[in-house]
Amino acid sequence: MNVAFIPVRGGSKSIPLKNIKKFAGKPLVYWCVGAANNASHVDLVVVATDSKQIKEYVAGLNLPKVYVYDRLPENATDTASTESVMLEFLQAKHNDICLKQEDNFILIQATSPLITADLLDDMMNNFTKSGKTSALSAVRNKRFFWSETGTPINYDYHNRPRRQEFTGCPFSLDCSQITGKRHNSHRKGSEIQLRIQNTGRS
Repeated sequence: MNVAFIPVRGGSKSIPLKNIKKFAGKPLVYWCVGAANNASHVDLVVVATDSKQIKEYVAGLNLPKVYVYDRLPENATDTASTESVMLEFLQAKHNDICLKQEDNFILIQATSPLITADLLDDMMNNFTKSGKTSALSAVRNKRFFWSETGTPINYDYHNRPRRQEFTGCPFSLDCSQITGKRHNSHRKGSEIQLRIQNTGRS
């Protein structure tokens, strides 16, 4: 089974309840939940929240694959890690669903409204074919980076390439990650496949 897991905290300090604030006419969380629900390679969508308002909104969408999980308050604080709520859910007993060790776990960030069902399906399809233990969404960055000590990090400034010819380097979008066959307490396994998105920019 392929399980999409979306942690949605209610206690944001910068923008209270930001995950249900309107973005392009819909609450922010709607976009990633809808994308996961519509992805053909996703079997179950878990929204883990500590907020009654978020829970009611997501449940009210009546999406067939979506299951709302009440995360514990201690894993919804400002200092709680994403891993903590992931492990909480995986270790909890659920009456309605049956999780197995071999299930693939797809972490999706609620603050990723541009994610699509096609992207998730493509990422899952490539991950299955790759034989890797994890997959990570990324984009290619063609900026020239320097260290704080004045040393170039990713290019030779004596032979500065044109940006059109510069391969750059991938950086994590963190909007979606896949972990297959759970074997540790981390988001990623030992062998990671990058799903590099085309931004259309040179």
